[in-house]
Amino acid sequence: MRTSDHDGAMARRGGGGSSAAVDKDVDFAQYFCTYGFLYHQKDMLSDRVRMDAYYNAVFENKHHFSGKTVLDVGTGSGILAIWSAQAGARKVYAVEATKMADHARALVKANNLDHVVEVIEGSMEDITLPEKVDVIISEWMGYFLLRESMFDSVICARDRWLKPTGVMYPSHARMWLAPIVSAQADRKKCDYDAEMDDWHNFSDEIKNYYGVDMSVLTKHYSHEQEKYYLQTAIWNNLSPQQLIGTPTIVKEIDCLTATVSDIAEVRSNVLSTVSVQNTRLCGFGGWFDVHFRGRKEDPALREVELTTAPSDDYCTHWGQQVFVLNPTVNVGEGDGLSVSLIMTRSKENHRLMEVELGCEIKPPSGNQVSSFRKKYFIE
Repeated sequence: MRTSDHDGAMARRGGGGSSAAVDKDVDFAQYFCTYGFLYHQKDMLSDRVRMDAYYNAVFENKHHFSGKTVLDVGTGSGILAIWSAQAGARKVYAVEATKMADHARALVKANNLDHVVEVIEGSMEDITLPEKVDVIISEWMGYFLLRESMFDSVICARDRWLKPTGVMYPSHARMWLAPIVSAQADRKKCDYDAEMDDWHNFSDEIKNYYGVDMSVLTKHYSHEQEKYYLQTAIWNNLSPQQLIGTPTIVKEIDCLTATVSDIAEVRSNVLSTVSVQNTRLCGFGGWFDVHFRGRKEDPALREVELTTAPSDDYCTHWGQQVFVLNPTVNVGEGDGLSVSLIMTRSKENHRLMEVELGCEIKPPSGNQVSSFRKKYFIE
């Protein structure tokens, strides 16, 4: 598993919508196990953009925490639970599915907050709290926001334990997509071609030396390598200068009302306009932001944003997801891009995502230049 997306992890529950049953042992082996190691927590705790956003959200909105009950979903190291207590919470329930719970308890005790913070080892679908809570705080975001499907567990927590007047931290989230220029497109195509050249050499050697014709497997090998090199989304830190068109929002989420059905499949049709003269469309970059706004009846005193957008000034451990295009397409300033996105969960592993991207390219004259549709995997 790649270094990713939150202080901890929770078992999946299909709250707010129907969902297939998941084998917990398999899920733990594929997903939860990594979050039980301190090195993984250290990687996330070293992300200053992430840390500053949550820290500011809590301490500049103490009215949401002072004297209140808080549930930290996937507490991991316990940092969000500790901040909640330091901001004046009366009681904090810090739930963690892995043995990282032991480290969280030690950290809470070392910071003299064990009278406020109770660390509970278990999955969100199984644990029981003695009371409803005023605040749910969680760092649940994965690559391109929804990879890992941890938001399911936050929805479960909200539906079971949040008071009708409660607030969510974060309260809102958005997914973004933008056309990009990137050397990754050429690089990945070269890697794919090199792999196929190697296969042909290998196949020839097997036939010449051992008398077995391997060519019947060439198509299958090509599909494998195409998926790995050309269809698997790439983790990248994009520069703003690599964006060649207007970024567009492909999904908005209200954490107070979203259901699992709302996020299990994301469908969007958006428009973007190329803003660079005589360039190549090499693919699309995807990222997200989340906001801490409180709720309409009980707003934040200071709204805080955590963004993973391309920047020359900072980077996050999420980076951006790059969907490379091969072959690339020549485009020019003013060309309109009509982009369709469908993102669903992998049938083999619900925490991974499959993305279908389509695009129609139209010049200012209105005549369609070209169109394409590609399938990608966020793994």
